[in-house]
Amino acid sequence: MEYSVFDLLVDVGLISVLLVVGTFMRRHFAWFRNLLIPAPITAGLLGLLFGPEVLGIMPFSAALGDYSTLLIAVVFAAMPYSMSFASRDISKAKNMWSYSASMFLGQWGVFVLLGALLFAPLFGTDNWFGMMLPVGFVGGFGTAAAVGGALNSIGIEEAASLGFTSATIGTLAAIVGGIIFANWGIKTGRTSTLPKKLPWELRSGEITKKSKQPSIGNATTNPSSIEPLALHAGFIAVTVTIAYFIQQFIQGKFESVSIPLFALSFVVGIGGRIFLKVIKRPEYLDPTTVKSISGASTDFLIAFGVASIVPAAVASYVVPLLILFVAGIIYCTLFFFFASPVFFGEKWLERGIIGWGWATAAVATGIALLKIVDPELKSGALDEYGIAYVGYAPIEIAVNIFAPIAVIAGFTVGFGAITTVAAVAIFLLPFFFGWLPGRKNRKDDTDRSEASASAAA
Repeated sequence: MEYSVFDLLVDVGLISVLLVVGTFMRRHFAWFRNLLIPAPITAGLLGLLFGPEVLGIMPFSAALGDYSTLLIAVVFAAMPYSMSFASRDISKAKNMWSYSASMFLGQWGVFVLLGALLFAPLFGTDNWFGMMLPVGFVGGFGTAAAVGGALNSIGIEEAASLGFTSATIGTLAAIVGGIIFANWGIKTGRTSTLPKKLPWELRSGEITKKSKQPSIGNATTNPSSIEPLALHAGFIAVTVTIAYFIQQFIQGKFESVSIPLFALSFVVGIGGRIFLKVIKRPEYLDPTTVKSISGASTDFLIAFGVASIVPAAVASYVVPLLILFVAGIIYCTLFFFFASPVFFGEKWLERGIIGWGWATAAVATGIALLKIVDPELKSGALDEYGIAYVGYAPIEIAVNIFAPIAVIAGFTVGFGAITTVAAVAIFLLPFFFGWLPGRKNRKDDTDRSEASASAAA
């Protein structure tokens, strides 16, 4: 049957119903509140259960798995219009930057190499298999959609299902493990504050007080000309459309070349940002509104992505997947318990728990976990992460773009080696330059001793 606009209506309508149900379940069921389960994950799991791959109750179209490819292009197209390129004092968060960047690159490098050098000969998997761990854990649902969609274009159809499965497992590990670590930190005196209950807004996901409800954007045009939301959504849609035309043109000229749509969308978005600056309208688009559109796209992306998982594709990898997930959790746990104290000293738990949540799921999960051990955000961990992200974001974006291209080009092992070397180099920077809290204290003590000796002489 030919796909029509009404198939789109049914698909979006059904997944929207499940998003509402997921929101309701987070609001009214204690288990979902206690585990902070995001509504899009609940919606996706329900869509998978009731969809054509399992019970067949919900009549989703055959295009269910294609929406994620388009939605991640929307997310990447929106990035340049909402990113801040202002210069900030990254020296305030040198350790956070080194910690985050090395953990991120290390997860990519180590598991890409494990996939090619261990899993491939041991289980007969393809070289790209190990990439599914960072795709879902430190990458999250967005990267799962980006990499899965890109690999699907060259015939690797199971990559998307494996990526979304990895992201789902990673999110559950982040929440369960994070709550365990937070309670351990309180009991062992590593942090002094623990609310009897997390704020209702965080647990339920519902913001009931008008005074606490944030704005989702500002109007930059008068509705008599064009509705502001229509302008912002239209600008992003144009960006993705231009990227699509460029992709089709390149594929028409060079059949063996496959460039992911999300990567081109990001590049075109940068061009759009430059265009607005050239015509002296840099504030024509409101960053908060753009982020709201991007966030909404991400929610639908997660729901569609999880709902489109093909259980048969995952089942054929069940043993190596289980080993991969266990190894990934061990990697993140080791980084949390051993690297965090070294990099952050006395206040390591607050900063490390952000890293744990992000390394296994998403930054938002890390922030939610931080609020368990630092409900008033007095530790400064969140500010440090925000500053560090300015220097870290280009690394994240570059890896997300080049990872699938490396697989397509047959450079998987080389990509793993490069990211591993980069991770080790960045990890060692604080040791080399004396940024670490203990090193700094010892250096100060040495300087004071030398000064005292000089005075005595």
